[in-house]
Amino acid sequence: MKKIEAIIRPFKLEDVKIALVNAGIVGMTVSEVRGFGRQKGQVERYRGSEFTVEFLQKLKIEVVVPEEKVDVVLKAIADAAKTGEIGDGKIFLTPIDSVVRIRTGDQNETAL
Repeated sequence: MKKIEAIIRPFKLEDVKIALVNAGIVGMTVSEVRGFGRQKGQVERYRGSEFTVEFLQKLKIEVVVPEEKVDVVLKAIADAAKTGEIGDGKIFLTPIDSVVRIRTGDQNETAL
């Protein structure tokens, strides 16, 4: 099993959700996060003063998938989240040793 974490633009959430559902993914976790990379923030104006917003709002989507779905899910997220501009985000892949569904006690792939 692998955990896929994707940092995306907030307005791309619905597109990514639809792409994941079409790829057979039935659950995900979404968190509001802030950060910066090559985009390096943006200049905002408030009451005539300029200031730089260094940490931009993004969303982090987390899903755990069986090994055989990893490539399909990676492609689905990348295609749905892409705008072609700096700041589209990143996808991280991490191995998962074990999963337990708290309600039933199901373990590993049956818990997904």
